[in-house]
Amino acid sequence: METIVTSPTKTVRIGAQHPFVIIGERINPTGRKLLSAELAAGNFERVTRDAIAQVAAGAPMLDVNCGVPMTDEPALLARAIELVQSVVDVPLCIDSSIVRALELGLAAYKGKPLVNSVTGEEERLEVVLPLVARYKAAVIGVANDESGISYDPAVRFAVAKKIVERAESYGIPRADVLIDPLAMPVGAVNDAGIVLFQIVRRISEELGVNTCCGASNISFGLPNRHGINRAFLTMAAAAGMNCAITSATEASLREALLAADVMMGKDENCTRWLRHNRAADGSGGRRERRRAPAAE
Repeated sequence: METIVTSPTKTVRIGAQHPFVIIGERINPTGRKLLSAELAAGNFERVTRDAIAQVAAGAPMLDVNCGVPMTDEPALLARAIELVQSVVDVPLCIDSSIVRALELGLAAYKGKPLVNSVTGEEERLEVVLPLVARYKAAVIGVANDESGISYDPAVRFAVAKKIVERAESYGIPRADVLIDPLAMPVGAVNDAGIVLFQIVRRISEELGVNTCCGASNISFGLPNRHGINRAFLTMAAAAGMNCAITSATEASLREALLAADVMMGKDENCTRWLRHNRAADGSGGRRERRRAPAAE
């Protein structure tokens, strides 16, 4: 199964035969006070800087979220998408919990985007899926419904199955549905990783669709979050996960996923790994490690 998203000039393919796809997470005001304040004031300079930096770091896709309370989020999101597409050429993931924002974002977007997201709640299915179908987009289905997030992997799988089947009823092919099995904080839920890997395998084997998650949830509340995220994503990739919304500017995480692609036969002749290391060793054989930027 292959999920295809596009910009006017680039195509990203997500699937079991393709390298792991990082969707850059930085354009999101959650936990970023300066970005929130700037967006509320109509200032998009940090948005465009973050977009350029993430693509320069190697992100093949970017997530765009403008969820600032007490603002006109639909207008902000549409404007952000226009500006981001004017400075970078990668496909985008349109991210909002507000249906009107998704609608204006889809109308503004050039190409075939990924929509983040729809849940298994009946009200959400009935309003988001027709939008996805109308714009011929791809969509992330999040495995929770009216009852909340279940700790039972069988329940989360049942919600995922419901979303996939409902999407098909609206004419959205399985190839255009990615399931987010929900990464719970492992610091609070001891078997969060094990459960997620079980769900990913089952979704791949029984539903035949691709999977995605917000990777930073797994490490919430723990020290050295990048270390936890690296281990989690390489293990999730081995379980069959195809992409994640995560930090594209964290060099060690990108490197770990490149190595995972090598080990899983997704990097023919180790070409991407060799190219990466030749670039890193370009000045006197000295490896240069770029650290993630500060919170702002």
